[in-house]
Amino acid sequence: MTIKTAILTGVVATLVTGAATAETLRLSHQWSTQDVRHKVAQMIADEVATAEVDLDIRIFPSQSLFKAREQYTPLSRGQLDMTVLPLSYAGGQRPEYNLTLMPGLVKNHDHAARLNESPFMEQIKATAAEDDVIVLVDGYLAGGFVGKDRCVTGPADMEGLQTRAAGKAFEQMLAGAGASIASMSSSEIYSAMQTGVLDAANTSSSSFVSYRIYEQAACYTPPGDYALWFMYQPLLMNKTTFDGLTDDQQTALLAAADKAEVFYLEEAKKEDADSRQVFADAGVEIKDMTAEEFEAWRALAQETSYTAFVEEVPGGQELLDKALAVE
Repeated sequence: MTIKTAILTGVVATLVTGAATAETLRLSHQWSTQDVRHKVAQMIADEVATAEVDLDIRIFPSQSLFKAREQYTPLSRGQLDMTVLPLSYAGGQRPEYNLTLMPGLVKNHDHAARLNESPFMEQIKATAAEDDVIVLVDGYLAGGFVGKDRCVTGPADMEGLQTRAAGKAFEQMLAGAGASIASMSSSEIYSAMQTGVLDAANTSSSSFVSYRIYEQAACYTPPGDYALWFMYQPLLMNKTTFDGLTDDQQTALLAAADKAEVFYLEEAKKEDADSRQVFADAGVEIKDMTAEEFEAWRALAQETSYTAFVEEVPGGQELLDKALAVE
């Protein structure tokens, strides 16, 4: 519903019944109602409802309103009010966003939280604002590696393996380590490892568990003090829609977002810990990445993924430097 429509509807309702109707916002995402990203959205909807500011947030999960990779454009055009979205999905429209899914930029969740408060993220959000989009909730989710026959913690472990990587930048880096790349969705990893198509795979902690990859893996390298795979997946809102809300509605929405962001970080850490336990309980060897191995991966990314990004994106080096400057 647009702001203009809401106002007209409210006027009619007041004339007929003496009471204005609440503003309704539509929030779309691709995940099930059991997913942490849905829970973040639901927390905001519930908190705003409790605030009693005549604002209702209706959630459309499981791609029931827009397809997973087709949400940013309608959001920027005001055809959608809110979404939870891996920002790199919009890398085609804004190539700067590809830096939010880049190997070695984020070490761990605490580092991700610092990155969210950095000049790097300020510039990403400024880019979003040009598309009439604002970030309400920052959030990163992490992932790791599995090996069918051996552990994968450093670049040398990847030599000669057929692997699946989560994202173009990771494919570039792993190819640089001597791997052969097989592109597929996370849902296909299980059967590919089972049939010998894959020797290793890289995806999120939650996908490793939900797709039962522990049944096909000999070794798991979960996110811990160091991890390579972090994906920025914020809750976004159309800026014009936000600006059109009342002061009370904006205040309630921002307060809900602050609470949801704390929850998001806690749950992201918990997903990693849970995945570690699930794999261990299944008898899979657990091997953590060391600081030295992380730096070796980052050096390889510098030669592959980072170089490609800088060559493809105007101003890419400056943005990359801002990200790398966050300790």
